[in-house]
Amino acid sequence: MAEGEQRRKIPLVPENLLKKRKAYQALKATQAKQALLEKKEQRKGKDIKFKRLEWFLHDAWRQQRDKVRLRRLEVKPHGLEVPDEHSLAFVVRIQRVNGVSLTVQRTIARLRLKKIFSGVFVQVTPRTIKTLRVVEPYVTWGFPNLKSVRELILKRGQAKIKNKIIPLTDNTVIEEHLGKFGVICLEDLIHEIAFPGKNFQAISEFLCPFQLSVARHATKNRVGFLKEMGSPGYRGERINQLIRQLN
Repeated sequence: MAEGEQRRKIPLVPENLLKKRKAYQALKATQAKQALLEKKEQRKGKDIKFKRLEWFLHDAWRQQRDKVRLRRLEVKPHGLEVPDEHSLAFVVRIQRVNGVSLTVQRTIARLRLKKIFSGVFVQVTPRTIKTLRVVEPYVTWGFPNLKSVRELILKRGQAKIKNKIIPLTDNTVIEEHLGKFGVICLEDLIHEIAFPGKNFQAISEFLCPFQLSVARHATKNRVGFLKEMGSPGYRGERINQLIRQLN
């Protein structure tokens, strides 16, 4: 620096003024952050209201669709005829029933299919066929063979006794509860289910619904799920392929 050049003076700011400036900047930053959060909450509230409206409209559409379908079944029943060669059917629920009509919900409960991907054995009668027509868009069903019945009961057979679900691994339990029907072991139980008789209803209700195994990502990947599971409704003897796949 040259000798004749004057030194540049740095302006001094009082300490109390610096503290005021710092506090003012912090206050403004807090207010801006609060305004941003309020804006996000308002936008979130609008999204929730829109989603609720969308769910409401979707449920109303499903209920209306069920009402129209059930009314058509009453006016013009075109159900499947009861086949002579088959007396046993296996029903699997593959669709959710949130927001459907009350009639469908009650029918699903009567079939004991409260959980998705659960299955039950039913005896094929005209009344059963009519019941399955009511819940046709939400279940798939067909005629299992003896091998499928045996594999399901041996691997996933359970019974509810005194509010406890126990696996069917002890013939003593079977004889204690089903001995009055002439069923004293697991093989007798399999035979009574595979070839329904007059005691089929009581023996079937002794068994808990079969909870089948489905990959967790199946319901998220809708296209792949439909390709893998197939469409709901009647599928005849092809139900055996589904049992092999999900058992």
